[in-house]
Amino acid sequence: MPYHAPMNILNLYISSDHNYVGHHGQSSGKHPILERESLECVAGRGIKGDRYYDHKANFKGQITFFSDEIRIKLQNQLGVEPMEASVFRRNVIVEGTDLNTLIGKEFEVQGIRFLGTEECRPCYWMDEAFSPGAHEALKGNGGLRARILSSGTLGCNSKS
Repeated sequence: MPYHAPMNILNLYISSDHNYVGHHGQSSGKHPILERESLECVAGRGIKGDRYYDHKANFKGQITFFSDEIRIKLQNQLGVEPMEASVFRRNVIVEGTDLNTLIGKEFEVQGIRFLGTEECRPCYWMDEAFSPGAHEALKGNGGLRARILSSGTLGCNSKS
């Protein structure tokens, strides 16, 4: 039986293409990240409309989660003005749970089952996207990559 992960979903995002992956030594891409009221999660495939949908079989990052508490902590730590969580290019922005505790665990949110596969490790692009120092400061708190184990729709502002 999967762990029922108590989290409040604040924002949901998708992007049709990559801004950082495959851009090493070049400028970042300009593909927008789009906020959605809901995400259609498809078991084993990903999020419809997102750049990682059908990326490859059994891909470990079919969906990504990021903690809003980490965003706020990082803003304070680096002394930057408040920024939208979309700069991190994660799909699901949550509050109320330690995402690192879900690594290696099956968990459920809004009736959809996921498997936490690994930390969504920050890359050096975070220094450009957020602020200098963000890459180093996010180590160990870059979010969560997960596989989608059952299909369903995730919605915003729902206590799970």
